[in-house]
Amino acid sequence: MKLLAGLFLLAATTLPPAARAQILRPAPIVGLWTGTATITPRDGTPQSVPVFLDLAGTPANLKATLLNSAGSTPASAVSFTDNHLVLTFSYFARTLDVTLQDGALTGTFGGKRGGFSNISLHRAAPAAAPRLTHADLLGDWEIATNSAKGEAAWQLRLAKSDDPHAAVRAVIQRIDGDTGALYGSFDGDVLRVSHFTAAGPALYSITPKADGTLLVANLLSAKAEPLIARRPTEARKQNLAPPTDTTQQTTVKDPAARVTFSFPDLNGKLVSNTDPQFDGKVVIVAIGGSWCPNCHDEAPFLVSLYKQFHSQGLEIVNLSFEEEDQLKNPTRLHAFIDRYHIRYTVLLAGTTDQLNEKVTQFNNLNCWPTAFFLGRDGRVKEIHAGYAGPGNPEANKALTHEVITLVQHLIAEPAPIQNAAR
Repeated sequence: MKLLAGLFLLAATTLPPAARAQILRPAPIVGLWTGTATITPRDGTPQSVPVFLDLAGTPANLKATLLNSAGSTPASAVSFTDNHLVLTFSYFARTLDVTLQDGALTGTFGGKRGGFSNISLHRAAPAAAPRLTHADLLGDWEIATNSAKGEAAWQLRLAKSDDPHAAVRAVIQRIDGDTGALYGSFDGDVLRVSHFTAAGPALYSITPKADGTLLVANLLSAKAEPLIARRPTEARKQNLAPPTDTTQQTTVKDPAARVTFSFPDLNGKLVSNTDPQFDGKVVIVAIGGSWCPNCHDEAPFLVSLYKQFHSQGLEIVNLSFEEEDQLKNPTRLHAFIDRYHIRYTVLLAGTTDQLNEKVTQFNNLNCWPTAFFLGRDGRVKEIHAGYAGPGNPEANKALTHEVITLVQHLIAEPAPIQNAAR
């Protein structure tokens, strides 16, 4: 794509000024587009999720980004020919395919794993920022649940929006990660919050009840029943358990045993914990997959840790669990690695249903992502389930500080005598 654009522009420089101006003019679809993605859950009730798409550049170098204040997602490839626009988000194996007709962009978004939704976009018209109502509902809540991962509660955070199109910013933090930032406004007493990113859509309704609780519903899940959210102080008064500590979700079966792994890299070379590159090093073993949105949130942080501490003795190994077709041809994983400029070790560990078959040294290993922090002796010093990403800025800041402090502490420890003597 870049080579084609470069040749196109080089050719343009040899043309007369009028022809060159015609080629280098902005593409006819440049600008901000807004509209909806229509998703039909299994119960058959269509739901609309707001979409914000920014298009910029020239026909030879068109850029596209799905906008969301806490984490915009750019297209990895853009094609616009004969009013047909195709945006490829290769790092999630999804495509937006729309046609420009009568001033509208209509088509589909999706991929093999996530299904497809109908897209309808129009040029954005200036609009006043929505007014914040129900400000007394801002702050922290706990959603009582009984999840398949053993949780008794999730965290819900409501804050004043930093997005011009919404009044409220929300995020739900589960043990395996957050929903990403959700934006919306109150329609009467009902708050609808959503986002639409390369990972796909999310849509929740939050309804205040007369008893001071909130009713929270995932509108894109036909199976999910609405859940009740309470202020943390009220949840404690009712003896309800708080959200699970991320360091307590997964435990090691034998703390005295070294953690072992042996899987192929993307070139087919077998990489094992006994290889010299890990000898006497602090190692983060990160369980994840390129299909996992929270793993995408975690990747830039792991990249920054590797840059900062690799020269001091830190190694990072990503054990990636993918779908069967991706194991055979890991195009999405390659795009994931390219997007975040990953230089640490990435191994193909198996399919998602093989997690506990392939990684056997732990109890209750069921979160994507999960990170094991190994000391220089190869033994587990701490386990972190899930990841609090930029959609939950307070938790993300606290996690960043906690992990950096932990890594610094582990690096400061001396290497075992048997390794140091080699």
